[in-house]
Amino acid sequence: MTRTAIFLLVLGSLLTTPILAQPRITPAGQLPQDIRLQPLKDLNGYFPMYTADNEKDWEKRRSYLRRKILVSMGLWPMPEKTPLNAVIHSRKEMDGYSLEKVYLETMPGYYLTGSLYRPLNLSQQTGKIPGILSPHGHYQKGRFYDAPKTKLEQQLKNGAEKFREGGRNPIQARSVHLARLGCTVFTYDMVGYADNNQISFELAHGFAKQRPHMNREDRWGFFSPQAENNLQNIMGLQTWNSIRALDFISTLDEVDTDRLAITGSSGGGTQTFIVSAIDPRIKVSMPAVMVSTAMQGGCTCENACLLRVGAGNVDFAAMFAPKPLGLTAADDWTVEIETKGFPDLKALYTLLGEEDNLHLEAHLQFPHNYNYVCRKAMYSFMNQHLGLGYSDVPPERDYQYQGSEQLTVWNDAHPAPEGGEEFEGKLLQSWSNDAQAKLDALLTKQAKSLRVFKEVVGGAIDIVIGQGLPKATRLDWNQTYKQAKTNFLEIGGTLTNLDSESANPVLFLYPENWNQKVVIWLTEDGKDGLYEDDNTLATGVKSLIDKQYCVVGVDLLYQGEFLADGKQPKQTRRVDSNTREAAAYSFGFNHTMFARRTHDILTTISFIFHHESLPEEISLVAMDSTGPLAIAARAQARTVVTKLAVNSNGFRFAKVNNIHSPYFLPGGAKYFDLPGMLAVATPNQTWLSGENEVPLIVDKAYKVARAKDQLKTNHDGSIDAMLDFLRTDPK
Repeated sequence: MTRTAIFLLVLGSLLTTPILAQPRITPAGQLPQDIRLQPLKDLNGYFPMYTADNEKDWEKRRSYLRRKILVSMGLWPMPEKTPLNAVIHSRKEMDGYSLEKVYLETMPGYYLTGSLYRPLNLSQQTGKIPGILSPHGHYQKGRFYDAPKTKLEQQLKNGAEKFREGGRNPIQARSVHLARLGCTVFTYDMVGYADNNQISFELAHGFAKQRPHMNREDRWGFFSPQAENNLQNIMGLQTWNSIRALDFISTLDEVDTDRLAITGSSGGGTQTFIVSAIDPRIKVSMPAVMVSTAMQGGCTCENACLLRVGAGNVDFAAMFAPKPLGLTAADDWTVEIETKGFPDLKALYTLLGEEDNLHLEAHLQFPHNYNYVCRKAMYSFMNQHLGLGYSDVPPERDYQYQGSEQLTVWNDAHPAPEGGEEFEGKLLQSWSNDAQAKLDALLTKQAKSLRVFKEVVGGAIDIVIGQGLPKATRLDWNQTYKQAKTNFLEIGGTLTNLDSESANPVLFLYPENWNQKVVIWLTEDGKDGLYEDDNTLATGVKSLIDKQYCVVGVDLLYQGEFLADGKQPKQTRRVDSNTREAAAYSFGFNHTMFARRTHDILTTISFIFHHESLPEEISLVAMDSTGPLAIAARAQARTVVTKLAVNSNGFRFAKVNNIHSPYFLPGGAKYFDLPGMLAVATPNQTWLSGENEVPLIVDKAYKVARAKDQLKTNHDGSIDAMLDFLRTDPK
């Protein structure tokens, strides 16, 4: 039976059905059963580890997570490793170790500060020794911490600490003893702590309100929409400091660069597992009281947009496998790690054949800590895996506590560098300029450079958008509506992505004699935009159906049937549990509205592409404010979308000045902004309107691909010109 005959048969069976002007898929009075309408996830959610069935799957996941960390922290591409200009001064010989003051330039004009602990009599060493990084957590004053007397008395009483002097600062305690055991240890300051105050503590860790005067198009400040658009955050700066701290300790003559380790607790634990995940030089890692499926880190310095959407701290710790990984747990958010998270880590280490390299020290009788008991376990772990050579590790003994006056690196001979908001703006501008220079250099006149460009820029955009084309097996179609019109069928239903649990009302306008070509027609009004106000087909849609194209409309999130009152939100939602105006508290755990709408388009594209009817061509049209969404979707769909016809409206993410704008997309501006998304889809056919001229990176990409004829521009956004483009057979 021919397709036309089938159509006429269906038409005859439907003539008695009442004709609805604009079809509704979801029952009246209801919203789609879409999980994204529920409250947003926050840092106190549940973050189980992704489990892999085989080593190949894990390596793929690990590679993706590494890229996710680097992109989200503004380290993709990695900043230039400028000279450290490290200064080590004021050496003191102590009981079994030496103590020195250090500052080094991790970015031009920006300094990392800390204390260097070394064994005595290094000149008598016959071989090189391990180097250990020791990042601190959110202890008051960090490296200068001095435990309150009442707290110390309690710790001495319950066995958490052993020495009245040494128990005053657990950061110093572990650094001293590791040096006494024969290691060089660098304890360095978090941003805003102790001597590292070019960026203030109040900003880095206490930010609560947007600063309008720092939300500007150049020399912007941390937490501003511009910083988020470029993925510049305190967590990224601290991670970069950890990488440069590794660079520093590796330059010391006595340090064996094949025996580098890191250990820190709480916020220092976050720094530990993050840098361990991305820097292969670290051979042993022990993050204390931080790895769990529960609370992921409450400080602004532990959060970044994009970072924990679909991932969590156990995943990041797992990236160190199969190298030696030690964990500690206490009566805090890590209290359930023995049953939630650690079994998955153990299964992974077993899969990789190194189950003995994983260790958990759980002392749930103690609150949040890195106390004497847990440090003792750490020393044994380091002895075993760094080859310290002890059959029985000597226990800690007391040491002379050093306060801020003894430890500060700044003095008249070594004055503190400039800081404040003016410096902050210069630092972020320099960071941005460095990234832009590296990105600009990717695309040359050589054809092979386009592949590298797509790997770097396209790889970043993949993280920024957060979803590609879902697998066909993860999509579900529930058809609930069918209605015959004069020369086409309306077929409607709900398209569900089983992974994201999204549920979009979708309408197919199926012509009498389908030409095997599909046009997805995006509008501000969702699928209602297929029609005019008088319920007749929109002009362009009618023209396509007359030419036997199937036209598809979809209600993206917060369009059409997603709206109880018909009004689209002017602001995106934020997490209910945190009133601080840092974007990462919402969008470090949830996709933005822009990203989620882009996902809806990708889900629709994938469903059509994999449909049993085997369409020959899929085109994507967006002639109104949905243009940027279509461009973002095409950047991920690439060749699956044969043609893109779009009005960009001159939109740029860099101009979005509100972290809760529906068009806010963390990282959206960094990778050549919207034109970068067009460029990574080169050499596919594109009809572009809304630009005064072809964006430079787009023009360059099509030239390198030798595909200039595949890019058409139209300044006035003519519907007729757009339709001609769609109806022209691809070359």
